[in-house]
Amino acid sequence: MRPLFHPSIDDVTVEAILHALSDPVRVAIYAQIVGAGCPRTCSNFVNIREKAIPKSTLSQHFKALREAGLIRGERQGVEMHNTSRCAEIDKRFPGLIAAIVKAHNIQLAQAARNGNGRKRKVAGRRARNR
Repeated sequence: MRPLFHPSIDDVTVEAILHALSDPVRVAIYAQIVGAGCPRTCSNFVNIREKAIPKSTLSQHFKALREAGLIRGERQGVEMHNTSRCAEIDKRFPGLIAAIVKAHNIQLAQAARNGNGRKRKVAGRRARNR
């Protein structure tokens, strides 16, 4: 197998971090990894954001997070164990990751209080288009 690419912390950029976390599935995955405090396998994320995600798609999400410098992946047998590089990134960009994860959690809490406002917006859009 090919070795995994992990950029040096000096090569990690804010733009790469923001791009990787601009996808709702990736930010949800990353927030869970950060909150776990221990390595997480890809199989922990098969049902993220209340829908099933194919393994091939998950692999692409983890690759984007890894190449942005947000996670470190380590193969252990047939499993990939992923850990956050929060401490390293926080030294380079103090407070960035904490702010992004906090904003994500606030957004999730608001969506839960609103009964997942996203579904309501789509339903409203469909009604207007009729």
